[in-house]
Amino acid sequence: MSLELQNVDWQAGFKKIITDVTIAVKPGEFLGLIGPNGSGKTTLMSVLGGLRRPSRGDAILDGQALKNIGRRNLARRIGFVEQQADTIDRITVTEAVSLGRTPYLSLLSPWSENDDAVVDDALDAVDMRSMKDRMWHTLSGGEKQRVHIARALAQEPEFLLLDEPTNHLDIRHQLGILELVRRLPVTVVAALHDLNHAAMFCDRIAMMDGGKLRAIGTPQDILIPENLRDVFGVSATVEPDDIHPGRCMIRYHAGNANADVVSDFSDIKANIKKDRIA
Repeated sequence: MSLELQNVDWQAGFKKIITDVTIAVKPGEFLGLIGPNGSGKTTLMSVLGGLRRPSRGDAILDGQALKNIGRRNLARRIGFVEQQADTIDRITVTEAVSLGRTPYLSLLSPWSENDDAVVDDALDAVDMRSMKDRMWHTLSGGEKQRVHIARALAQEPEFLLLDEPTNHLDIRHQLGILELVRRLPVTVVAALHDLNHAAMFCDRIAMMDGGKLRAIGTPQDILIPENLRDVFGVSATVEPDDIHPGRCMIRYHAGNANADVVSDFSDIKANIKKDRIA
């Protein structure tokens, strides 16, 4: 069971978004994808999930290029929860999760008791069985995200891809979602915004910068002061996490992160003043 990118480029028009990226996802791991805004994380996730075809190179699942795998078969093996995922308002939680069974249904394979069981198991996995009859539009942001993950799990995938799964959630729901994901019996790749969350939950981290893979390795290997400074433009201290043995935590230094912004703003004001004088 393997999912990988080999020397992948992807471009929109003449603009290259990701360049020469090679990543091999290890079975059973939680791989975090980090990088500044615009570094290519979402594009890389969509290529890895087969939603976008590489301009160069290949996305490969068990030795076969994704472009040669039919959509139905691919959906049985890779579940993808996009950053802006949404669904029809006037359906129940169970109906929303049942959409994950679509790749298995046909005229010759109608809905069965097995499909009911898979949906129930997916709801159990995200602790939403008690809310299965609730209407979608009545759910909180955290509950909706759990349902999206359950829908992906109902596909019975080998790989679960999550693009910013904690986006727009409060801290309690952020931690709850990541704890849930870490317990799931699937291989997970997640694009994450919070670096301390990546340090706390991920087995490995891939760091993107300017559309390129800067580094990949354990959180302790990747989340070092030099990388934080060079890629994210912040000064920080990285320390062992006393609460989570074997993990690390980042302490950001106040003040320095805004230095470039303040400098740029001062330059803008100076230029405006010159224009007025002229």
